[in-house]
Amino acid sequence: MGFIYIILRMMRHVYSHIFICLLSFTALFAQPCQLSIARLRYGGGGDWYTGPSMLPNLAKAAKERTRLPICDNTAVVQISDQNFFHYPFLFMTGHGEVRFTAQERIRLRKFLIGGGFLWADDNYGMDRAFRREMQALFPENPLTLLPNNHPVFSSFYKLPGLPKIHEHDGEPAQAFGIFFEGRLIVLYTYSTDIGNGMEDLHIHNVGEERHELALRMGVNILSWFFAP
Repeated sequence: MGFIYIILRMMRHVYSHIFICLLSFTALFAQPCQLSIARLRYGGGGDWYTGPSMLPNLAKAAKERTRLPICDNTAVVQISDQNFFHYPFLFMTGHGEVRFTAQERIRLRKFLIGGGFLWADDNYGMDRAFRREMQALFPENPLTLLPNNHPVFSSFYKLPGLPKIHEHDGEPAQAFGIFFEGRLIVLYTYSTDIGNGMEDLHIHNVGEERHELALRMGVNILSWFFAP
């Protein structure tokens, strides 16, 4: 089902009416669980696995609060995996180094241009390596700051902008994006720790309010990408 979503996403900005009709048709005959959120396992030595409760909590919130057919189970995928293109929505986080091989860059670029989406959440320490990889991946499409009125902040919940979960040296929370032919294909949340905010409450003690804000931001991102 994920592969179908990538195909439909490719058609969306050109044939929006056909996209909506096909999406409705597939939803009519599909099983209740259609969409799995996938965590990206990357090379370079960074802790891609940090925060194991992030995505399960997000999937649970999206399933309970929206009509999106989100699966309870989340996946882990590498760019070189045979089933890589089965997961149109990728999430990555970490504190340290991120490094893609030349072959991985080609495949990831093809995935993103073809309708896939990557949400990267800096867990305090990933910024320099991630920006370097994005520059290599899309030298012609730099990361740009998203305005607070971008639809990703209001697709389900009306948020004034990116929530601030952790201090990160006191810098403001910032959302950056890479656009390809007018479509947002990479979302980079920086100086905020949305992922940590989505984790079980007792892990980082962010408090119920910030935990809820983090979940709402995650639900918004899913709703913005998957909803017709």
